[in-house]
Amino acid sequence: MTTGAAIDPGAPAPELPVALDMPGKVADFLRTADLKPAERATLDQGVTVRRGQGYTLRVTAIPAVHRQLLDRCQPLDNAAAIPAQRKARREYANRVNALPAKAGA
Repeated sequence: MTTGAAIDPGAPAPELPVALDMPGKVADFLRTADLKPAERATLDQGVTVRRGQGYTLRVTAIPAVHRQLLDRCQPLDNAAAIPAQRKARREYANRVNALPAKAGA
């Protein structure tokens, strides 16, 4: 007789939080963006790490939240953004895209 909750073997495994370094230029942009409460909380809980003149924000979240934040900073990829912002977004995109794809997606 088991006392634990039944586990559905067909259910996808829950995504585990991953810590990624977000360039400061991306974090600054997202702080001014209209974010969902969960995204805002994730950003607020990030740890600032000084890097030379700038900084990175170490953000710990499940990969789905990292992908949502990446989608929110899409405007940094257009021609109106300054080159440093475009580069910062590309760096964060590379880190997010290196995460394993969600099972079943």
